[in-house]
Amino acid sequence: MHIAMSGASGFIGRYLSKRFVENNHEIVPIARHTLKDESALLATLKGCDVVINLAGANISERWTPSHKEAMVSSRIKTTKAIANAITAMEYPPKLLISTSAVGIYENGKEHDETSDEFDTGFLGKLAHDWEEEAKKASRDGVRVVIFRFGVILGKDGGALAQMLPIFKLGLGGVLGDGKQGFSWIHIEDLYRAYNFVFENEELKGLFNLTAPQPISNKEFTKAMGKALCRPTIFTVPPFALRLKFGEGASILLEGSLVYPKRLLDEGFSFLYPKIDQALEAIVHQKE
Repeated sequence: MHIAMSGASGFIGRYLSKRFVENNHEIVPIARHTLKDESALLATLKGCDVVINLAGANISERWTPSHKEAMVSSRIKTTKAIANAITAMEYPPKLLISTSAVGIYENGKEHDETSDEFDTGFLGKLAHDWEEEAKKASRDGVRVVIFRFGVILGKDGGALAQMLPIFKLGLGGVLGDGKQGFSWIHIEDLYRAYNFVFENEELKGLFNLTAPQPISNKEFTKAMGKALCRPTIFTVPPFALRLKFGEGASILLEGSLVYPKRLLDEGFSFLYPKIDQALEAIVHQKE
């Protein structure tokens, strides 16, 4: 298949591209400048079977007003451009898989795809608006799937790449009281979920991309220490995180337990359903 992909140069995009190419698919990167040029975008999407939309500015930074604007525009404008292009094409791709986040759900609770308890803050509204733009691509012959990502765990990027050096030094610890939910997925299971949707052509709509056993931050911290054989005796107080990340500290201090009900109901099998399995595989992965 020919797979057009925005965000192909990011942590997730690089991994997916590598795995897709290994399985004889061709990746057509959607460059940032192409997203601002309708004719160039139409030309890029022509002949593609699938569009994967991964574009979005990093949320793990201090949320200054300018960065919040970048977070919004990089998601909403990108998705809008892709959806508009698909609806304008005579022979559009048959599948759009767009990205969202479990941050759409209300904090401190348990959720699956049937939940209608949503976060009313910045991240919740951003995820909602992001999804609404993707839904506009739906038309005869075009499936729209939206993946709500949990924390993606892999060795070469993302949250874990930032945490591993600290934990290896024995300086890792619980964030705040550690009770906040930590909904996660191993990056190989994320890749396999994309393939699962490719192969099951009747699937569309919302899917939580999280492992079936979400945990707390305290449980994650303990599992990291075990995988690395390091102590995890420290606690990072909320005020320290707020000093560093400002409003963005909310993604570290808040969270919910999110379950992949739809994937499980459709028969998807996780390689890494438990956090100990996932971290052991990543920590001992060969370079």
